[in-house]
Amino acid sequence: MKIPIRLCGFISFLILISVAVQAQTSAVVKQNQGDARILSLRGKVSVWCPGQPDAPYPVRGDSVASGCRIETGENSRLELLLPDQSVVRFSEKTTFVLERMEVTEKGVRNIRISIVAGRIWSSIRKALQAGDKFEISCHNAVAGVRGTTYRMNVHEDQSALVAVYQGEVIVSAVSDKPPEKASSTGAPRPVEGPRPVEGPRPIEGPRPIEGPRPVSMEQWSYVVRSMQQISISADGQAGKPESFTESVDMDKWVEWNKKRDKKQEP
Repeated sequence: MKIPIRLCGFISFLILISVAVQAQTSAVVKQNQGDARILSLRGKVSVWCPGQPDAPYPVRGDSVASGCRIETGENSRLELLLPDQSVVRFSEKTTFVLERMEVTEKGVRNIRISIVAGRIWSSIRKALQAGDKFEISCHNAVAGVRGTTYRMNVHEDQSALVAVYQGEVIVSAVSDKPPEKASSTGAPRPVEGPRPVEGPRPIEGPRPIEGPRPVSMEQWSYVVRSMQQISISADGQAGKPESFTESVDMDKWVEWNKKRDKKQEP
């Protein structure tokens, strides 16, 4: 039986529509709650996630869950879209961990990214509300965001620099480091031998013990405002915030991020 030409054309039209719809649907990548999504990448990027022994090489559109450790290779760059629609970018030779990526149904954020070494650029899209927490940390400092654009550089010796372009950042020293297990030279502490047994001696009576004293936050924290930067030494000592100029600060990394921010403005 011959099929009329008009009917053949109509069927072909339906097939084309179906293919187009399927192609459009397959291009949509759903971002799960608590995941970051790769907006762009260049060069080699490796990802290690809990329960996944391998280090798959991601592509644009992939999701990355909380707890994953990511490394960018030489001449690489990575751009992530966070669950709260903020954007963070990482330069080459950067190692970091997405520690927390939580956004509740009411929109309360609890986001924390830990930088082992390298450079990060953070562009917060929505101002933080009461109860929100957005922190980027390194070995000896934590930068808490108040709705801003800023970057952090973490060097191999664990010294760091935080530069703020818009808004404010509270930079605090990390005070919850584990007790030292080695001497200041890095060598293991010597094990003491047995002590000689001493004879009986009188024991002092009870005496009052000084209770805990509150530590002033000013000793540990600085508010870094727009066009200011702060340096943190390898041993966790912070200098005072200092102003910087755009011309002195400009390099290829800063210029690229500013162009990306302007392009992605709502």
